[in-house]
Amino acid sequence: MTADTSSIVLLVLLSSLPALIIGGAMYLLTQKYLERDYRKRVLEIRLKNSETILPIRLQAYERIILFLERVTPSNLLIRVSPSGLTASDFQAQLLQEIRAEYTHNLSQQLYMSEAAWQQVKKAKEDVVSMINQNYQNLQDKSRGTELAKKVLENILHNEVDPTAQAIQFLKRELHEIF
Repeated sequence: MTADTSSIVLLVLLSSLPALIIGGAMYLLTQKYLERDYRKRVLEIRLKNSETILPIRLQAYERIILFLERVTPSNLLIRVSPSGLTASDFQAQLLQEIRAEYTHNLSQQLYMSEAAWQQVKKAKEDVVSMINQNYQNLQDKSRGTELAKKVLENILHNEVDPTAQAIQFLKRELHEIF
């Protein structure tokens, strides 16, 4: 290369340098603006979703607490009458009632934390287990009223309500949301 050619190349590079710097700065500013705009839109979408989801979540917690109250043994025994039933028939009816309530509220787990749903499942299983254990301690051909009496005695003697812990957990979780 000759001296003229190299000075022309140098001159072109030096004159292009401000344009490259301005172009790079514009690119960075545009990227930052687009990124900020994107974050703003995501925040707006989340806010709008929370306005929609929050009432649904609250309703889910209400329904699950109602479910737990309905399957609490003392409430369940009042609602499902043992009169005229054998202990075996009464046990089957109680378990069917629990399954029906649980199945009816199964979709509520979508709006709850995993820990909360595990508490609900455990409470349901504890109630079923309590009914089954008390049934197994009865003699054959016992009446449904005897099973109801055994379950209530078990609750009073052990001072354990199998759903109380889950209800308290759900209430604490709700207080964290609000």
